[in-house]
Parts: sequence; structure tokens; C-alpha cells
Amino acid sequence: MPRPAPAVAVVTASVARGLDDDLAPLCDALDRRGIAHRLVDWDDPAVDWGAFGLVVVRSVWDYPRRRDELLAWAERVAARAPVLNPPAILRWSSDKRYLADLERAGVPVVATAFAAPGREMDWPDAEEVVVKPAVSAGSLDTERYPAGRLGAARAHVARLHAEGRTAMAQPYLAAVEERGETALVHLGGAYSHAIRKGPMLVPGLEVVSGLFVEEDIRPAAPSAREAAVARAALAAVPGGAERLLYARVDLVPGPDGEPVVLELELLEPSLFLAHAPGAADRLAAAIAGRLIGGPSAPA
Repeated sequence: MPRPAPAVAVVTASVARGLDDDLAPLCDALDRRGIAHRLVDWDDPAVDWGAFGLVVVRSVWDYPRRRDELLAWAERVAARAPVLNPPAILRWSSDKRYLADLERAGVPVVATAFAAPGREMDWPDAEEVVVKPAVSAGSLDTERYPAGRLGAARAHVARLHAEGRTAMAQPYLAAVEERGETALVHLGGAYSHAIRKGPMLVPGLEVVSGLFVEEDIRPAAPSAREAAVARAALAAVPGGAERLLYARVDLVPGPDGEPVVLELELLEPSLFLAHAPGAADRLAAAIAGRLIGGPSAPA
């Protein structure tokens, strides 16, 4: 009998299963293409990763405190099945010190200072600063401090250092309160859609299940300049952006109003598939194109 084509592992975390709004549209789109797939937790010891033709890393939202464990998992799995995005990309993009790499490549980014444990912070010359860990997600452990609260900002850095974490400090860009963040999503190497997020570092926002701060999301049409900055950021990805199954470039208005990169999300970003007609099918088509052995009947 002919051997069935291998399936796709859509990888999440147990804490994210009921929270990731991308999972249902993606699985439905894979069903429409006849691609066998299974939703699995990345740290489930019972999973036979070699049984899959492609492992698609999605909402591994518990990684910030388990980064080394996640990266070791990705390397082990990649020895048995293709992993997207690839482990080297997951390693690079899961530490926000990649912003320094983008800046060296000429990409406009939010000015950022980093301080590893035992190092002094070179504080931005700004009225307000934002402090967060270099390995973080969902705006957790992130705070903004006005000029009169530099002592509290220093204490925040000290807490991160005491936990063995590298801290980062950025100027707070007030224009985000009017214009928000623009996130440009690329799927299979091509621009797919964009959304606009309301300001995140404002009082009253709820932390959802200890994983991320609630977001105000709506579709957006990026400007030509925003699209150009996103392309420049992707062009600077080590090894080339053609290796990416998905990417999200988060932009905010800089001091002069021009867009700058706040984050380049290549590990576990929400892709806001439900906010753009056809987006889930575009991601499913990109997965089909990378799947060894081609599609098979749904599992």
C-alpha cells in the first residue's frame, strides 16, 4: 500500500490552547487544503516528532521563562523533522538584542540600551523610559517610567539582573498613544496584511492568564514608508528571510514621526488571521509549499 503523506504539527503550549485566536482559522484552512495536521504542545514528552513532515512553531507563549528549554527542544526536533521557523531564527529572534543587529544593518529601530547582569544601564536621554527584559513577550515585565521615577526604573533593572536576565531600556515614544503600533504580517515570504494595536503601556489593561496584556486590534493599511521599513527589517534577518514561514514586523512612530521597528516577531507572534480575509488560507498555502511529501487527507 502507498505510504500516506506526512502530517503537520501545529505547535502550541497547554496554557495557550484556549487563548490563541489563530489556531482555529489555521486548522480550518489546513482542512480545506486536505493537509493532515495535529495540534500539539511543544513540551509534551509523548509526541513522536519524527512522525511529522513539518513542525510549525506557533503559540509557545510560555517560552520567556523557559527559553533555553524551548531552544533545546527545537534543535532536537529539527534533527527529526523540518521546523519552521528554523531553530537558528528562533534563537536569534527570542532575544531582543537582535535590535542592535538590525540597527547595524541600517534598519530604523527604537533606540535601545541593553545591560546584562553586572553591567550598568546606559539610560536613554528621554522624558520617559521603558524598561523590560531582553527575553520577553506579551508586554509582561514591561513598565514605563517618567523622569521623576528613574529610581524605580533602576530598581526594575536590578530585579531583572537578580533573576539573571538582561534588561533593556528605550525612550517612551508618546506618539504611539495617538497612532498606536502597526504590525505588518508576512506569510510565506510575501506581505499578507496589517493590523493596528492601541497603546500597550497605559493604565487599566488586563494581563490575560499571565501570558500577555490585552490588546485593542483593528485592521490597518500600512503606509508606503511602513512597508519599506518592514521589508528592510526582513532583509536583515540572518540567513535570509526566504527561510521564514511567517513574520510580523511591529512599527511605532519615531521621534520625527517616521516609522521605526519596535519588534521583529519570528518565534510565536499572533498573526491576527481572523482580521484579514484569506490570511489563514495564505498561511496554509505556505505550509503546503514547505511540506515534505505533499498534502494528505485531514487527520
